[in-house]
Amino acid sequence: MIETPTEKENREIARQYKELLRISYQTLTEDDKKLIRRAFDTAVDAHKDQRRKSGEPYVFHPIAVAKIVASEIGLDATCIAAALLHDVVEDTHYTLEDIDEQFGPTVARIVDGLTKISYLNNDKDISLQAENFRKMLLTLNDDVRVIIIKIADRLHNMQTMDSMRSDKQEKIASETLYIYAPLAHRIGLYNIKSELEDLGLKYTEPEVYYDILTRMRESKEEQDAYIRDFAKILEESLDKENINYEIKGRPKSIYSIRRKMKNQNVSFDEVYDKFAVRIIYKSDRANEKFLAWKIYSIVTDHFRPNPTRLRDWISSPKSTGYEALHITVMGLKGRWVEVQIRSERMNEIAEKGYAAHYKYKQGNQEDGLEEWVNKLQEALENPEINAVDFVEQFKLNLYSKEIFVFTPQGDIKSLPKGATPLDFAFSIHTEVGLHTRGARVNGKLVPLNHNLKSGDQVEIITSEKAKPNSNWLEYANTARARAKIKSSLKEEKKAIAEEGKTVLARKLRAQKIPFNEKTVNELVSFFKLRTSLDLFYRVGSGTIDNQKLKEFAASRSNALMSFFKSKIRRTPKLEDIHKEEITTKYDLLVFGKDEEVLDYKLAHCCNPIPGDSVFGFVTVSEGIKVHKKDCPNAIQLQSNFAYRIIQAKWKDSSQEEFKAVIRLEGIDNLGLVNEVTREISNNMIVNIQNINFDSTHGVFTGRITVIVKNNTILNKLVEHLKQINGIDKVTRE
Repeated sequence: MIETPTEKENREIARQYKELLRISYQTLTEDDKKLIRRAFDTAVDAHKDQRRKSGEPYVFHPIAVAKIVASEIGLDATCIAAALLHDVVEDTHYTLEDIDEQFGPTVARIVDGLTKISYLNNDKDISLQAENFRKMLLTLNDDVRVIIIKIADRLHNMQTMDSMRSDKQEKIASETLYIYAPLAHRIGLYNIKSELEDLGLKYTEPEVYYDILTRMRESKEEQDAYIRDFAKILEESLDKENINYEIKGRPKSIYSIRRKMKNQNVSFDEVYDKFAVRIIYKSDRANEKFLAWKIYSIVTDHFRPNPTRLRDWISSPKSTGYEALHITVMGLKGRWVEVQIRSERMNEIAEKGYAAHYKYKQGNQEDGLEEWVNKLQEALENPEINAVDFVEQFKLNLYSKEIFVFTPQGDIKSLPKGATPLDFAFSIHTEVGLHTRGARVNGKLVPLNHNLKSGDQVEIITSEKAKPNSNWLEYANTARARAKIKSSLKEEKKAIAEEGKTVLARKLRAQKIPFNEKTVNELVSFFKLRTSLDLFYRVGSGTIDNQKLKEFAASRSNALMSFFKSKIRRTPKLEDIHKEEITTKYDLLVFGKDEEVLDYKLAHCCNPIPGDSVFGFVTVSEGIKVHKKDCPNAIQLQSNFAYRIIQAKWKDSSQEEFKAVIRLEGIDNLGLVNEVTREISNNMIVNIQNINFDSTHGVFTGRITVIVKNNTILNKLVEHLKQINGIDKVTRE
């Protein structure tokens, strides 16, 4: 009897269901199987009339996602059920209430999170994509399993993209490389991360992908023979020690070979470590570490190790939970070989990520995922951060290598490579970070931008009077520290602006000008500013002084008199101000960490203006082009030409700081230096950089180098210093 296509499909669906139960990493109870069966039946019913672009029944997709969740990621029955149902609410007549009623609140919450993410994926606008990525991560607040199932969903979509249009393939592949592969990496799903990267390369650079794939297939036989010969040398010694082990080779991913070829500017044949040798051994928890180092000793007895390439992630596991010993040795035929030494438990954690981490978790073991989610949550909840900035910072923190530093009490902290004492301070507690006055590393005082190294012991010196300044943004590298510093600087600016608002109202009254919204808008326009906050801040910090307000009053009265005579007003509208005029007089565009002033052109695709978040792109023939960070071309440029991107930012003139030297002369008396420094610290927006006093026969001379924002503040400082008893003369050098 010949099967109809429908009967054949139904038989295949039933087969897939049985396989789903068989390959589950977790042990399934009878209740688990009933839950999965109900979810399976609901998915089959909900999607019965739907087909994928390839023509196959749509239900094969949720089943495939559930299989990835069950075997490759190793999650439990609740997650398998949620994976089967992940598209039900979005695409069919079933509602979230139906899911809640049939499967309970946990499954409903996960399905709801996955549905929210799906609604966010149809955007064209780059800044919207970044904002939606941020919203997607906010679903972590509901349940981290949402993101993990979403990664499985993306993996299956990437595996089955052949029937899509090429432009759609490229868009989805780029998004995968930009967002989902880094996420899989951070959650510890290394196998999935590698597959996502390889598939991403397949659709973004197909010629490169197939070229490397063909070459790897051609050299597979030779590599297998090399690994057999390498293993043979070790087997006798390992057997002698009665170690229960398995040695296998693991080819490097196509994407990592491509990255190596690009970074080192070498051909495929010149990439020597195209595979790693993995030694996986059986052990109970008590002897794991001892056996790892025993195997290390045997390997290095036979092959000379490269001492700079030892990675001990057993003593200090990665924050993803990854544990292993990695050594690079000089193997046969003079070739460097990476050897990874892992117990079966470590290998499961490396392949399954947190599912295995939870399975083996002991009471005293810190839950790295919870810690990561908490840190991420803090960054997400800060509404001040631009979404594109957030994505870039987030990616930096995802991919950065880790260092391990110690607190004065000997507790260990993991930080990204390149972290400074400020990053360390904010990782301890926000209040510690905000009141940092200095730092000692290994007992020695260091500047706040000092780069920490693994093994450093860091002590933070705090003071109630210490507070962040704009330079701190150059010293901090982690997203958390930078977000907290920006937030604090914004609060300080608001406080100064509040004071400035009161001062402005008083000064306008003296000029007989009403203090209302119309006047404030005229002032903003007259001083070519962007917002009323900028105006109040400049008044509060003294940049806009009495003289400048008198100029405004004069122009205002002239404008009123000539209103009927001429269409040209003295007070221009903000939109009439020429871009170049704002740039040269009020704001400065600077590039790189050293804030250099370079020649540039503004990109026509997004027309940035002073104050916008921007970056520089080094073109082939037109020098530096400046784009807004939410420019439609931003992600494409940042993804494809990262090496040609340079940091850029507009400098607010009121935030500029200048160095000035003040000379003091007078009669020496006890406590004079203390009075001078207290006067500067308590009353002024001033930092002391250098101070030197010299006393001879009862007469003293002093020289103070200060950092000030403007001339008005400096003049006020000079006046205040003249009032101190014993000071005869205060001059500026």
